[in-house]
Amino acid sequence: MTCATDADPADLRHVVILGTPSPSSFTHAVAEAYCAEVRECGQAADLRDLYAMGFKPLLSNAERSTAPNHQRPSDVAAELAVLDGAAVIALVYPLWVGMPPAIIKGYIDRVFGAGFDQAALCPDEPISPFTGKRLLSFSTSASTRPWLEEHGQWTSICQGIDSYLSSVFALVDGGHVHFDSIVEGVSAQYVRQCLSDVRETARRTCAAVLSERHARRNEARRVLLAS
Repeated sequence: MTCATDADPADLRHVVILGTPSPSSFTHAVAEAYCAEVRECGQAADLRDLYAMGFKPLLSNAERSTAPNHQRPSDVAAELAVLDGAAVIALVYPLWVGMPPAIIKGYIDRVFGAGFDQAALCPDEPISPFTGKRLLSFSTSASTRPWLEEHGQWTSICQGIDSYLSSVFALVDGGHVHFDSIVEGVSAQYVRQCLSDVRETARRTCAAVLSERHARRNEARRVLLAS
C-alpha cells in the first residue's frame, strides 16, 4: 500500500534509532520494516544503527553541561544535525533484564541531553531543539507484557523514557508499540503479524505528520491573510 502525499520526502523525515547488536534479529527487522513503509509513504527514513555505527554510549565528564570546559564531541554534533530536520524520532530496541540496552540510554544521555542545563529542561514551556517532533517507540521482549506489568517494568519504561522524554524535550508522544514473547522458534505467522503492525504504525505516523504539516501551513496562510 502506498500513501498518497504531496510532500517532498526530504521535508518529512523519520530518524530511526536502533539499539540491537544482531542484524538478523527480530528487533532489527522491526526497524527495517518501519523504514521501508515510511519510504513507501513518500517520506524519508534515516536508520541510525548504533551498534553498526560504533556509537559510544559513555557520557564523559567533559560533555556534561555543568563541566567547566564543556565540550560537544563530533559524534554527538553529527547526531544532533541528523535529528535537527526530523519530523519523527523512533526508538527501536529489545528489553534486556527488563530494561533498554545501555547503548539506547547512552544515546539519550549524550545526544538528547547534549548541552542542556537540567534547570533549563523543566519550565512550563521547555526550550528544546526537539520541540514538536513526534517520538515513537518500538520495543521487543522474550517475556510477556503481563509479566512486565506485574513486575513494574512496563510502567517504568513508559514513564521513564516515553513520557519523560516527551515532556522534558517538548516532543509529541507518538505511542509505544511492544512485541512480547519474541523467543527462538517463534512462529513465522506471529512474526508476519508483528511486522504488519509495524507497517501500519508507520502509515498512521506518516499520515499524522503530513496532516500536522498541512495544518501549520493553513494556519500560516490564515495569519498572513488576516494581517
